[in-house]
Amino acid sequence: MIKAIIFDLDGTLLNRDESVKNFIDDQYERFKKWVGNIPKDIYTKRFIELDCRGYVWKDKVYQQLVRELEIEGIDWQYLLQDYISQFPIHCVPFPNVLSMLEKLKKNNLVLGMITNGFGDFQMNNLKALGIEKYFKAILVSEWEGIKKPDPEIFERALKKLQVNPNESIFVGDHPENDVIASRNVGMISIWKKDYQWDTFVTELYVNDLAELPSIIEEVRTNLCKGK
Repeated sequence: MIKAIIFDLDGTLLNRDESVKNFIDDQYERFKKWVGNIPKDIYTKRFIELDCRGYVWKDKVYQQLVRELEIEGIDWQYLLQDYISQFPIHCVPFPNVLSMLEKLKKNNLVLGMITNGFGDFQMNNLKALGIEKYFKAILVSEWEGIKKPDPEIFERALKKLQVNPNESIFVGDHPENDVIASRNVGMISIWKKDYQWDTFVTELYVNDLAELPSIIEEVRTNLCKGK
């Protein structure tokens, strides 16, 4: 019997690519006094490249951006603090996030989250999306001292939700950190498809989060039938 669904955040519930584009476009406009001599497309494109879809923290991104683009009159620390405070304002959820979470809750499933990143920053993003209330347990790698794909962070989440691995499903976009890692601890994994890993193949996946409740219900039915 499936009792719990645990989610990743970035790239799964939060459309991070779109959120970053929104943020960096706004930052350029607000800091035009210092960066206006740089073409906007160059500033935004280079930030997105250096960001590596969130896998490089912004201290390194801004240090390199300031150095490469020869930005003067404002330092990288100020740009970093602006990112930390302003990024949540630009957070964009994937379509159907709220309706999907509501359906899962109505189906008596307990919800959790495991996300790599900085604690306060990720919590602010969750609050900005308006979805924090849905999760019984939220584990952020900074606060846990470990990160995905370490099996221990999955085991901690399961313990907090009081479920066994075979009673839970993990939903995430990263093939190794989410799908394979959760499967390795005995969970069922559902991949939120991402174009970056278009060669990855797995049995259970969704293109749109609206598909998730029916897939989970199918998994629950098959388990009851012993399939």
